[in-house]
Amino acid sequence: MLINLSMLMERPTGISTYALNVVPHLAEIEPTLLIAQPQHFPNFCTQSIPDNLTPEQGSMGHARRLWWTQMELPHYCKSHQSSLLFSPVPEMPLWRGCRTVVMVHDFIPLRFPRWRSPLTNYFRFIVPQVLDQAVHVICNSQSTADDVIRFGNVPATKVTPIPLAYDAEHFKPLDLLRQNYFLYLGRHDPYKGIGQAIAAFAQLPRSSDSELWIAGSADPRFTPQLQAQAQALGIMDRVKFLGYVAYRDLPKLINQAFAFLFPSQWEGFGLPVLEAMACGTPVITSSAGAIPEVCGHAALCLPPNDTTALTAAMTELLANGKLQRQLSLEGLAQAQKFSWTTTARQTLAQLRLYL
Repeated sequence: MLINLSMLMERPTGISTYALNVVPHLAEIEPTLLIAQPQHFPNFCTQSIPDNLTPEQGSMGHARRLWWTQMELPHYCKSHQSSLLFSPVPEMPLWRGCRTVVMVHDFIPLRFPRWRSPLTNYFRFIVPQVLDQAVHVICNSQSTADDVIRFGNVPATKVTPIPLAYDAEHFKPLDLLRQNYFLYLGRHDPYKGIGQAIAAFAQLPRSSDSELWIAGSADPRFTPQLQAQAQALGIMDRVKFLGYVAYRDLPKLINQAFAFLFPSQWEGFGLPVLEAMACGTPVITSSAGAIPEVCGHAALCLPPNDTTALTAAMTELLANGKLQRQLSLEGLAQAQKFSWTTTARQTLAQLRLYL
């Protein structure tokens, strides 16, 4: 079996985090990893591939990877006499006889389409072909499974939801004093609801002495608008744009946050919510997509795009120590239901069906 890790990035985000945590548990089926950074998996058989195929190289990285997937990857499958290819993203060689199991993380490009976006067009025209030709489709939640069936016109019998998890050795309570900031962590895309968080935060009285910290790589398409919004609302002195935060620094940042804000309009899973709960940080999030599957009753789940409700939740949490402690304890208990070992074992079971 081959595992296509051409999308693996040096600065891991959700998809890379998934691959880095699941692949080590697949050693018993002795896969060959197609990867540009073999040091990530020293005990595996690896095949070197180009190192310029990832989203870190921007649109050109995506374009090169898609060309490589269609034109070069079939040669790897043939030369290795591969009976199965596993792709952690919905990409595979089309019409080339490469039996593939793919992983789908969300259908955000179709739920929030940008008409000139290559990614939207890829999900509209190419992903349905991938899902049709794949021998099986794994996804990260029931919500995403429903989208695969809906947008991809895939029979339910061909789709298996397997929840993601978190690194329990990394994300855990650190017994640090809470500070006065609400924390958001993730991309700056409009559907993530950061603009709503800024608007809701602006309604809090200055006497609350709180701040809003926004962590995640700046995006020239969206970040300047968010900064301009904070400036226009007169709260730029209380809103911090942290940029990309290294993985090693995330536990401390999350642990010291007064609360974790994640008002996304839709998520295929919502990994940052799970990591925040695992740190014992109270979570305020939305009821959209798969987020309720992740947080259960252990977070304040609000309707998406409801700024008034978000301000009210932040206000209540600031004033209610009992609620703070309750969300912290319930979040810790909820996080214990998720394990990368379980995720990997379920994934391994599916892959074995097609070897």
